[in-house]
Amino acid sequence: MMNFLVKTIANAAALAVAIWLLADITLTGDSTGRKAWTLVLVALVFGVVNVLVKPLVRLLTLPLYVLTLGLFTLVVNALMLLLTSWLADKLDLSFHVEGFWTAVLGGLIISVVSWGLNLVLPDSRD
Repeated sequence: MMNFLVKTIANAAALAVAIWLLADITLTGDSTGRKAWTLVLVALVFGVVNVLVKPLVRLLTLPLYVLTLGLFTLVVNALMLLLTSWLADKLDLSFHVEGFWTAVLGGLIISVVSWGLNLVLPDSRD
């Protein structure tokens, strides 16, 4: 349970950094509290997408991973971010990613920030 909480916080922080750095990734709301709550919910959706959908996509595109020496990871991360944006829209969450190339850059930022945060945040396996 603690590991889930830590990963959700890391995802929320990584999404916040991507929103802050990229104008085409937006999170709207009428108050800071509402934005924070939306960000946590979007982080949960992003986590579910990464747990349920990403492994299947990685398996189906394994030859592309091998062919591109792993660079296809950027495309898969972008697709997961676009899927999260689409699901957020369906769930009436005010989060949106505009365009594939924005999603590629956003996915890269989120990956780097999440990796860094997971290094410093506590892990229940320690």
